[in-house]
Amino acid sequence: MAATAAHQFAQCTTCHAWSPDHSMIAFCPNSNEVHIYRLLQEKWEKMHVLQKHDQIVSGIDWSISSNRIVTVSHDRNSYVWNQEGADWVPTLVILRINRAALCVQWSPRGNKFAVGSGAKTVCICYYEQENNWWVSKLIRKRHDSSVTSVAWHPSNILLATTSTDGKCRIFSTFIKGVDNRSPGAGSSSDAKFGEQIVQLDLSFGWAFGVKWSPSGNTLAYAGHNSVIHFVDEIGPSPSAQTVAFRDLPLRDVLFVSERMVIGVGYDCNPMVFAADERGIWSFIRFLSERKTASSSVKYGSQLSGAFGKLYGQSKYSSGNDTVQVSIPNGNVHENCINCIMPLKKGKDSTAMRFSTSGMDGKVVIWDLDNQLDLSEYL
Repeated sequence: MAATAAHQFAQCTTCHAWSPDHSMIAFCPNSNEVHIYRLLQEKWEKMHVLQKHDQIVSGIDWSISSNRIVTVSHDRNSYVWNQEGADWVPTLVILRINRAALCVQWSPRGNKFAVGSGAKTVCICYYEQENNWWVSKLIRKRHDSSVTSVAWHPSNILLATTSTDGKCRIFSTFIKGVDNRSPGAGSSSDAKFGEQIVQLDLSFGWAFGVKWSPSGNTLAYAGHNSVIHFVDEIGPSPSAQTVAFRDLPLRDVLFVSERMVIGVGYDCNPMVFAADERGIWSFIRFLSERKTASSSVKYGSQLSGAFGKLYGQSKYSSGNDTVQVSIPNGNVHENCINCIMPLKKGKDSTAMRFSTSGMDGKVVIWDLDNQLDLSEYL
């Protein structure tokens, strides 16, 4: 089995993010609040509640380099939270958008973050030392519909986006005085801010969950028509592969290594995709067993004693400040998985552990260490 623990925090979890040392988790329980929990003696205890947004929080990211939290919301605002002593202090970021903010991600260096919105716009936000505030620069008139996800290239300059217009796009976000020209991004690093490097028209449905491989050489994103696309040689003539599958669509993807991607979505069960020696991508298997009578017995017998059980509580309880660790029987998630996050050690390029959260209110930690049939792709 791959799942090591499942934690049920709320009835519905829209997104989650981990602190740099993985000791705390921040998530939105489908409301205008962000809850921060810390794991203490195999129990998750609520440490903070971040209350500043007026509407549902749609995106959270926790910077690895600066320990700042950024949140975005349907109220069209963003806040950067800095920890000062025992408190988290918010700073408002004016996004200048007229529709909901839908997603957010810090850049690798932690000096910028990108916000996708329903206004067909991407906001690139950075801190302006002279005026002591966060400034946003907008990439306009490129998307034909809502921006569903954003992903930074390791160069800290290139940004990939997906949209409900079915397209994936890559932009330059170079800002003079904030960025340095990086040879790792190739000739595209010379592009000006907002310049579109490439537009990929591979999906015939909404596009979701774009991610870069650890090296930045490969891009993956999902289509709502039950496909996942892999793109190499980003530039004027990219090389693309499309893998179609019979199951329900994906909402998010994650590179755990250069040759393996985990996709999560409406099937409530992570899917493993991998590339062979020739670089041909294909679907390998589901990460967790299907919900059948035999698999439920096997799953429960192996893992039921690993942690304390949560199901003594109400199934959808979210009012308690303490959450115990549990392993449920059958499929781990019981509703759509909408977020997947890596749990890397230091600067490791391979994410042997990662977490998923979904509409069932659970955050599940997965471990690939004992997956012998997948070791050749890690």
